[in-house]
Amino acid sequence: MSLKSKIESLLFVSGRPMSAKELAELTLASTKEVDEATDLIISKQKEQERGAVVIKNGQSYQLVSAPDNAKLIQDFIKDETTGELSRPSLETLTIIAYRGPISKTDLNRIRGVNCSLILNNLSTRGLIEAKNDSKKNEIYYTITFDFLKFLGLNEIKELPDYERLSKDDTIDKILSQGEDSEDDEEDADEDADEVE
Repeated sequence: MSLKSKIESLLFVSGRPMSAKELAELTLASTKEVDEATDLIISKQKEQERGAVVIKNGQSYQLVSAPDNAKLIQDFIKDETTGELSRPSLETLTIIAYRGPISKTDLNRIRGVNCSLILNNLSTRGLIEAKNDSKKNEIYYTITFDFLKFLGLNEIKELPDYERLSKDDTIDKILSQGEDSEDDEEDADEDADEVE
């Protein structure tokens, strides 16, 4: 897997700006190599008509929609943020309401898809908020007071069946199984390395 490919994947999954230093740590490359690889990505984008492009701001990079598609994206976001919530948005909001604070990584694993656009939509509507946990280097999502006001609730515990559903360990079991299988894969990779 090339460094350019790794950088694009990380920027896609993160949905936020990432510093060259952060990308270097994750890809086990130097910041100079990251800068050179992203410069190559950016120059290649100019030669091709790409729907998503990497942009640079100082020493940070982000994957965004192509500027030529700005009007299309603005119309789409306007429809998404003023119309009714889609089923995926409602599912994501429900998970956050009953299980929050919850990390973006866990949300992606529970739903099986990247939730970045949905999370941005829900944040724009003021229904959820993001909080950064610097110790875990992870963003966690919780519902907002606007969410409670929107539903006419005084507190989150007034949600239907909140006590039972918020403590249901089914999701925890699924997430821990995912972690176990990731650990097994890492162990298998290490065993394979030892055999070689």
